[in-house]
Amino acid sequence: MDRLSAHTSSAFAAKVALARAVGAISRLAGRGATTLPGRILLALDRDAITRLAAGLPRGSVTISATNGKTTTAAFTSSILAHAGIATVDNFAGANMAGGVASALLAARHRGRTPAELGVFEVDEFWLAPVTAALEPRVMLLANLFRDQLDRYGELETIGERWAAVVTERSGTLVLGADDPLVAELGAGARAPIFFGIEDPTVARAAGLAHAADSKQCRRCGGAYRYDRVYIAHLGVYECSRCGQRRPDPQVSAREIRLEGVRSARFMLHTPAGAADVRIELPGLYNVYNALAAAALATALELPLATIAAGLADARPMFGRAERLRTGEHELAILLMKNPAGANELLRTLALEPGEHSLLALLNDRDADGRDVSWIWDADFEDFASRIRRVTCAGTRAAELALRFKYAGVQPARIALAPDPATALDLALGEAGAHTLYALPTYTAMLELREVLRRRGLVASSWERT
Repeated sequence: MDRLSAHTSSAFAAKVALARAVGAISRLAGRGATTLPGRILLALDRDAITRLAAGLPRGSVTISATNGKTTTAAFTSSILAHAGIATVDNFAGANMAGGVASALLAARHRGRTPAELGVFEVDEFWLAPVTAALEPRVMLLANLFRDQLDRYGELETIGERWAAVVTERSGTLVLGADDPLVAELGAGARAPIFFGIEDPTVARAAGLAHAADSKQCRRCGGAYRYDRVYIAHLGVYECSRCGQRRPDPQVSAREIRLEGVRSARFMLHTPAGAADVRIELPGLYNVYNALAAAALATALELPLATIAAGLADARPMFGRAERLRTGEHELAILLMKNPAGANELLRTLALEPGEHSLLALLNDRDADGRDVSWIWDADFEDFASRIRRVTCAGTRAAELALRFKYAGVQPARIALAPDPATALDLALGEAGAHTLYALPTYTAMLELREVLRRRGLVASSWERT
């Protein structure tokens, strides 16, 4: 190593040490350290992600989507664990550049088996800079739904950004075939891998939902005709003007059986064959997440048996179909952040018979999006008759209560308690022996889990369990 290289290396090591010290102080103060150390390091060295990632012998993979990034990453990590591949990941959902840098910092100094492969979920707007720094072997783009309009704008804005990223990056591209805007990104790409559902029995009988987004072709502006709709605008489609159609998926889910609010089963088909898979997460949306992870693993050329075993062993990440007991009560936490996601949660809850007790928490903090008008596009009307009691909490609790009233829930069945701890106690008391389903937005979910952490019922959202 020449003198200049040695100086550069020692200077970077000093910056790493400083960033780690800041992270340690943050953790001692109880604030977690999922982004701060990385942001400090990037302020000191803008190439820090590239420098740190260079030490991963198997490189990195990235995962981006509006819905399901964290769960898809968890499925992927479980598959890789079964393959005996040590990973570094931003498991806590810190999916911007600072979070990725913090994850790499932690892996570099965790003192366990050295990480071989990075598995990073990436915020939709941060895809370009993060992938430029990582140069991932595989880039998975799963779906685009309307979300946080005050921050992201319309879907076409993100679509254009993603199209530019796809054009500039090398590596294997894995795309959701059932999302028209995402699938179109494969045009001109070298051997993209598409994944999708091939089971008409789980299609929506009513066709496109009110909250469906991608209804026009990005190429020509023509309207899409749908043969089948699975979730929102995800399905089997063809442009009425230019003929662009859904590509045939190389990785697919067939013979799907949705087993209530706890699990799902399907036949996974890949170029290597088929396998029966049961996942410990509910709903068609989690079948999509598992399928995305299977497609990514296929791109990494992992064996089918390893993929199936990894999917079966994956467990819910915090706040995503997480279940726990508090006293004599069972609580299930189901993250809800946009119309498409809310509709799928309600569709999954409807698989269980009878009426249900809900704790709905709506915040309008930066990480949630300040614009909460999306609650008026979610189809709460379809589930109103199944609500035994709903307790509304969060910074916009009153507006959420009003939404349930207009959906047709009788006012006597709606309670208002903005404080999460107070709302939790009230909702648990009303639920009695029934499972309480908590439907929080992102920061509300973190606040609810902090209440549960203080009561000794869960670990911190920022600690690996």
